[in-house]
Amino acid sequence: MTSEQHLREIMCEIGRRLWQLGMVAANEGNISVRLDGETILCTPTGVSKGFMAADEMARLSLDGEVFSDVKASSEVALHLEAYRSRPDVNAAVHAHPPAATGYGISGRPLPVNILAETATVFREVPVADYGTPGTQEVVVAVRPHLQGHNAILLRNHGALTLGRDLWQAYYYMEMLENFARTALVTVQLGSALEIPPDKLRELYELRRELGYER
Repeated sequence: MTSEQHLREIMCEIGRRLWQLGMVAANEGNISVRLDGETILCTPTGVSKGFMAADEMARLSLDGEVFSDVKASSEVALHLEAYRSRPDVNAAVHAHPPAATGYGISGRPLPVNILAETATVFREVPVADYGTPGTQEVVVAVRPHLQGHNAILLRNHGALTLGRDLWQAYYYMEMLENFARTALVTVQLGSALEIPPDKLRELYELRRELGYER
């Protein structure tokens, strides 16, 4: 089992990567991980994800009770909702990747059926309705999309990815942004050739075999 200290260090490393890749700026974004069935670690409020220290993480129960002196991110309710809704989810990443966020602002879901890898991993990436950041509105907006989706665009508010561990949640964010940039190129070129329906079915079967399908 991964120690709590090691998880804290991984959160710092993921924060640095998000910042270095331009997926967060200033104090944007948040990361969390499930420690056990009832407790999580969450990144602090008001701290750049590129410059966090391992001892700065907040410790909370799934009911929001705080077990540390550190104030958690204002978006922690979004993470708690994901954990309560999805027992298979052990980590969550919220960031503002520019291309994926642009799709969310446009209100258009990403056309995942144009790239085999993205269709296999995500199948679809929905766009949640807008909710004021840091409020229950965001939780209510995301709630309908949590089941069956490991990547969700938050309208006018970035993206959320969920995984069985911290690295998977982070890699999903990387994949999401990389695909969004690819999709934008197809828009600039004026057209996109979709994967044929029968081949999509093959990818969905592969998705189940690889454990992406819930």
